[in-house]
Amino acid sequence: MKNNSPSFNALLASVPHIASPDQMQRHMSDMSGYEGAMPAVVFRPVSTEQVSAIVKTCAAENRKITIQGGLTGLAGGACADADDVVISLESMNRVEEIDTIGGVAIVQAGVILENLCQAVEQEDWYFPLDFGSRGSCLIGGNVSTNAGGNKVLRYGTTRDLVLGMEVVLPDGTILNMLNRLIKNNTGLDLKHLFIGTEGRLGIITRLSLRLFPNPQTRATALVALDSFDHVTRMLKEARSALPDLSSFEVMWQSYLVQAALHANKELPFEGNYPIYVLLEIEGADKPVFHEGFHAFLEFLIEHEIGRDVIVPQTLEQSDTLWQIRDAIGEILRSIKPYVAFDIGIPLKHMPAFIEQVTAALEKEYPHAMNLLFGHLGDGNLHLTTGKLQEAQILAVEELVYSIASRFRGSISAEHGIGRIKKPFLKYSRSQEERDLMSAIKNLINPQDLFNAGRIVD
Repeated sequence: MKNNSPSFNALLASVPHIASPDQMQRHMSDMSGYEGAMPAVVFRPVSTEQVSAIVKTCAAENRKITIQGGLTGLAGGACADADDVVISLESMNRVEEIDTIGGVAIVQAGVILENLCQAVEQEDWYFPLDFGSRGSCLIGGNVSTNAGGNKVLRYGTTRDLVLGMEVVLPDGTILNMLNRLIKNNTGLDLKHLFIGTEGRLGIITRLSLRLFPNPQTRATALVALDSFDHVTRMLKEARSALPDLSSFEVMWQSYLVQAALHANKELPFEGNYPIYVLLEIEGADKPVFHEGFHAFLEFLIEHEIGRDVIVPQTLEQSDTLWQIRDAIGEILRSIKPYVAFDIGIPLKHMPAFIEQVTAALEKEYPHAMNLLFGHLGDGNLHLTTGKLQEAQILAVEELVYSIASRFRGSISAEHGIGRIKKPFLKYSRSQEERDLMSAIKNLINPQDLFNAGRIVD
């Protein structure tokens, strides 16, 4: 660690921080498995002004900064390098305002997603971002990675839920863009420079988020099917017949079996079918809502699109199905070493991609476990390949991403690039695109002060 300057010592005296190596060890890495290093100090600011002061001092002394949220990322983006200054936003956790007339929430970036959703719901509004790490991920990290989740089909990705933001630039400048308007056509929409760029261009400190009226009710069903062709037919019919469709989650048999086991739940349909769809609708609690949903399910069976259906009769039964769908975290702990792929593939190419990639994996790595599930309504497939040897991981990644590139797929539909996927960005972005991303990074972050080594150099 560098010898501290008087200005850095003043910073340590004025901003909450962690200095103990035992406590700092938690801030070395995230959930990706990427091996981070011990930072020099972990700052835990409580205001944008404190973040700005940290950045100004670090910029003057050329100290590298790693920005951290809830440490739930799967791309290694929050992993520190040796002697980094870590800025953890977990103490900036206030929901500052909920505008119950306009449907807008003003929040600090360190608010836990689940806490945000609960605070909004208490005001009879709804924030639809949702995924398995909801209880520990932070909203700032969700925005900086443009997280997706279970309801993209209806509400879009995180990008579509952000109205405005406050950002600290790499020179410490505070950029206040806390816009509350859906329509604001006043030139370049600067917030998009910071959504999905993983902290390379600025530190998001506060957000203005779009809310929706709280749905009066939800209806859920798990449908068993014979093939992926039936899944795509079902999706088209669902989009046509169910205007309130919010989730369309697909699980292959191997995933369902492992998920039920690790979630300690009864295996639906005894696992007898090759593929399953968990769908959910949200809307007004009126007879037409429920009648339309049941009519759609009956249509699936009558036209032999679906083979069997489970319709929960209670909220607890519905939660059980979602706990199975969200059990990937428990599964991952049991199949290390693994690679958790987050692939985007055009739906029309999905069957060919799955056939080619599974055949190649089974041929090259017959001992591995391959599990498939995804938000298929938006073309997002999660392939997890586990029980590998550490020495095989890079070759497995190269294999899967090279096949994805044949179908003009994305190597990351929602997890981001971070450190882990940076070597493979060439499979999704041309050299010209990568050069432009580097040029923008060099313009805004010329010292490479923020999150060095992520996405592009």
